[in-house]
Amino acid sequence: MIADFEYFAPRKLDDALVLLDKYQDDCKIIAGGQSMLVLMRQGLVAPRYLIDIKGISDLKYIRFEESDGLKIGALTTHREIERSPLMKNGYSVLSEMEKRLASIQTRNWGTIGGNLCHGDPAGDPVPVLIALKATVVIASTNGENSLPIEDFYSDYLETVLQPYELLTEVQIPPVADNTGTAYTKFNVIESDMGTVGVAVSITLDSKEGICSDLRIALGAAAPTPMRARGAEEILRGKKITKSLLAKAGETASAETDPISDISASEEYRRDLVRILVARVGREAMARAAHA
Repeated sequence: MIADFEYFAPRKLDDALVLLDKYQDDCKIIAGGQSMLVLMRQGLVAPRYLIDIKGISDLKYIRFEESDGLKIGALTTHREIERSPLMKNGYSVLSEMEKRLASIQTRNWGTIGGNLCHGDPAGDPVPVLIALKATVVIASTNGENSLPIEDFYSDYLETVLQPYELLTEVQIPPVADNTGTAYTKFNVIESDMGTVGVAVSITLDSKEGICSDLRIALGAAAPTPMRARGAEEILRGKKITKSLLAKAGETASAETDPISDISASEEYRRDLVRILVARVGREAMARAAHA
């Protein structure tokens, strides 16, 4: 049963920020409500004030510029990202990821901002966004600031957002030449959350095929989405081979801190990371070679 609350539905960003500033100690934001309402029904949260920002049209957009890259408003739905032709500008991995995110009903209503702020380490978007070097824009009545998406999470289901702050935009820089990015997750039910998710982005030196830059991002492998930095160092500056990718997978597995739950044991998740890092790395390599 959901406890009583006072409901606000601002249509302007400034109005939402004023409400957040006023009721910050006892309010929650909903964008689609698919995660928050579940928590409220379970009695895990019971805000006195609920601020529904779904109607703020200024936060619903996808834009691309050659110089700045991709910008996605926080209220853009998963389905809009999945179907946007702008994903062809080097961001096709985002569209591929969205096609496996929950059901089409969820993608039609759920927003990228709501997904990111829920903070579930098993969520699909964050590993891909980490691999793509994304940043998030955070607004309050005091102004705006931005930070890398990998620094946005502090613990399980927790972000660094202050009670008076609102995530407004995701920014992804232009993708470098000769870069390939791939993502997959392991799950038993196609539309379910991933038992483990892995995203790999590799940039090759155009002449020698040497790995000049890369990112390996993991979901459901720790209390927060994470980068496997030790595994990255094994590959950076080298010509990538199957044996090196296998070694990177082993190193990434050792870097994780997964939980055991009804979906998988800690050991099983570590083994999935070992296998998937090498597998997704090979796909990213193939894409980089043909970029």
